[in-house]
Amino acid sequence: MAVTGFDPWRTQPRCTQKLRGRPCYRRQMSDAFTASVPRLHTQRLTLREYRDDDFDAFADHLADPESTAYLALADRETAWRIFAAQAGLWLLHGAGWWAVEVRQSGQLVGNVGAFLRRASTVMEIGFNTYRAFWGQGFATEAAEAALNYAFEVRGEPKIQALIAPGNAPSLKVAQRLGATCETETEIHGKAIGVYTVSADARQPKSA
Repeated sequence: MAVTGFDPWRTQPRCTQKLRGRPCYRRQMSDAFTASVPRLHTQRLTLREYRDDDFDAFADHLADPESTAYLALADRETAWRIFAAQAGLWLLHGAGWWAVEVRQSGQLVGNVGAFLRRASTVMEIGFNTYRAFWGQGFATEAAEAALNYAFEVRGEPKIQALIAPGNAPSLKVAQRLGATCETETEIHGKAIGVYTVSADARQPKSA
């Protein structure tokens, strides 16, 4: 896993339109603001900051009943709130969600997070692959990079993943990450398995 910062972001040219009689300026975020989101690189993928033009694919994913079989369907307004909240977690906790794209093509294939829920002290891993890209191992590869970042860069002692009992694809990813079921919790009235892996368990054993 390689970690890099952002490419410099520049102020774009002045818009020709006016907003309520005032000149319109299109400005992207400064390096100082966006540098809180590191970029991670794996063999096939780049984990990067959310961008505005990622939203359509994100919203389509949350509106797809098959993709959200173990989540909750969301209309575009709700999806936007989730999208913005996930992006904003980096400013609150220095951890959050990445968009996942294929390095060679730049194709957006999903998202992955290493984040903290409100009032939680244990960092959580979350991962989603958009349906057109299922079955290619992207979720495991992205989650592995996020997990390594949590342990190696942030120094987290333990990571958890919350997975519904019937969610076989996510359970397989958790197993590949070395996570085991520690307990159960309840979210929105549904039983959810809490799968955990510790930094010590990931350390290579001495001969």
